Amino acid sequence: MSGNAANPGAPVPKNSEDLAVNTIRVLSMDAVQKANSGHPGLPMGCADMAYVLFTRFLKFDPGNPDWPDRDRFVLSAGHGSMLLYSLLHLTGYDLPMSELQRFRQLNSHTPGHPELGDTPGVETTTGPLGQGFATAVGLALSETLLSARFNTPEHKIVEHFTYVLASDGDLMEGISHEAASLAGHLRLGKLICLYDDNLISLDGPTRMSFTEDVEKRFQAYGWHTERIDGHDRAQIERAITAARAETGRPSLILCRTIIGKGSPNKANSHEAHGSPLGPEEVEATRKNLGWTLPPFTVPEEVRPLFAAPGERGAKQRSEWTRLLAAWESKNADKAALWKRSLARELPAGWKEKLPKLTPADKPIATRAASGKVINALADAMPELMGGSADLATSNNTSVSGKPAVSAEDRTGRNIWFGVREHAMAAIMNGMSLHGGIRPYGGTFLTFCDYMRPSVRLAALMKLPVIYVFTHDSIFLGEDGPTHQPIEHLAALRSIPNLSVIRPADANETATAWALALERKDGPTALILTRQNLPIYEETTHGKGSERGGYVIEKESGGEADLALIATGSEVSLAREASRMLRERGVRVRVVSLPSWDVFEAQPQSYRDSVLPPNLTRRLAVEAGVPFGWERYVGREGRTHGIQRFGASAPIKDLQQLFGFTPEAVVSAAEALLSTR
Repeated sequence: MSGNAANPGAPVPKNSEDLAVNTIRVLSMDAVQKANSGHPGLPMGCADMAYVLFTRFLKFDPGNPDWPDRDRFVLSAGHGSMLLYSLLHLTGYDLPMSELQRFRQLNSHTPGHPELGDTPGVETTTGPLGQGFATAVGLALSETLLSARFNTPEHKIVEHFTYVLASDGDLMEGISHEAASLAGHLRLGKLICLYDDNLISLDGPTRMSFTEDVEKRFQAYGWHTERIDGHDRAQIERAITAARAETGRPSLILCRTIIGKGSPNKANSHEAHGSPLGPEEVEATRKNLGWTLPPFTVPEEVRPLFAAPGERGAKQRSEWTRLLAAWESKNADKAALWKRSLARELPAGWKEKLPKLTPADKPIATRAASGKVINALADAMPELMGGSADLATSNNTSVSGKPAVSAEDRTGRNIWFGVREHAMAAIMNGMSLHGGIRPYGGTFLTFCDYMRPSVRLAALMKLPVIYVFTHDSIFLGEDGPTHQPIEHLAALRSIPNLSVIRPADANETATAWALALERKDGPTALILTRQNLPIYEETTHGKGSERGGYVIEKESGGEADLALIATGSEVSLAREASRMLRERGVRVRVVSLPSWDVFEAQPQSYRDSVLPPNLTRRLAVEAGVPFGWERYVGREGRTHGIQRFGASAPIKDLQQLFGFTPEAVVSAAEALLSTR
């Protein structure tokens, strides 16, 4: 045992492993205290389980943090980031002590919560509770799918575990319920969760709000579970060994721990959760632990204990590299796909496979056009995988003729996420982070609200996931205001680094997919219609939607009097209105602007050619809140939008009610032209 669970202030014996575990505690405590900000309780309470995991089980090579077959470790309780930073430093990652001393400081590699790309060894950005847990499900799902795709009886090049450390708060959040349910259903046996069951949250004891039997809940989800003393390293080792052997179910190890362990006055209290211990308590803790070294000092005798797993991992990686070479020599086609998909490279000739339609084809909803794109690319891009939150038949996200991924069949192409939008988005993040898969997921646009935290993290981490948001306006009809998005386009456009594309027809939809697939530095939201839209001659030649905006109808007879700017289904409306205005002698330019962010990335000269600065009479037409359109219409322009919730009615009635008819747009345009 390492200490006395009945007496959290009791001194800890000084054997080498105890000293190593206390090194984690003290480093974490000192960094939080120096920053005068942070969460010391979890690192001090979880030091034993983290030590056992990193030194006895976790497969990693600190010299090659991106080794594809490494084990993944996700600190879902991201507020305890100093636990992870201490371990990364001690086990040999490129994270010097000077960075631990700069914890939570500007431009340090030790931010307050782990951030992807800032720190070698950090697998995902965490902090919003529950996100890391659900992301870990995506990591484990990818391992399962890729092992089925690439492994052979002779060579197993994908063979690793995903570990996640979760807190009470993680398992309170609804997203963890969604993700745990799906993980159990799919029997993701390579997923192991260490649950820091310390009975304390930020405000106080968990008994004030969280008294369910977590173990029974996870058993009901189909998980293997075990309760242990989270400070007994022998128990921790046995439990992880048993979890690794349980290949048919994910595992939850409920580790009863003492938050802030080692602190004589604040251990086992919410006071240790989210604030520095304070100078006096830090000194009392050092005395209690028998720690005499200065702050940020690692005892030399523990260095070999922390160096050993990295050295072991370097040998494992070297052996894997030889295995990979042998596999490649016998599996040329698989090897080519392996390299290409890990590099997020697209196959040769993929663009030629995109469907191309003409005005002679029947009108088609952009959701259906999106489905045509997915199926046209499916064979050429096996890495393109996804599904829907139980709306595949409406979102058109299924690959036709291919089975669903299941516990029995890991070779399927379609993922049934179930009615779990939030977890779906986080799982997609995990799949993207793992590498080897380009994930997409669909739901109705109005339900993007359920996904927003995961979408935001994808944008923050620059993950190239693809969202298929259909039923994009009031024109979905009779389902009514609960399903009719109004503010959602504006909300999505406000997320930094999220590319939002609302195509006007089938060909713009194919171009939108091309933009999404070519993007490597962030997510893309495709905003698609339920109703059929005409196909335009102008889009068959790709005259500009790939640049985010373009002139779909140029004015004639001199400089334009008016610009009609529209997206999606409203482009058709704007074109009808433009014909009526031309009959009245108005010189009209019609601009299709499917993507603000793509358009903004174009040179100023191009943007000015589409929307000339001297063309100040501009009317934007979009069936949503006008918020944001002022950047394009300017002081002398207006937006024809919607400032209330929708209604349940057939589409023609809704067009009349909300003024989305050619006559209403003409009236708005004439009112604008009459102003001085």
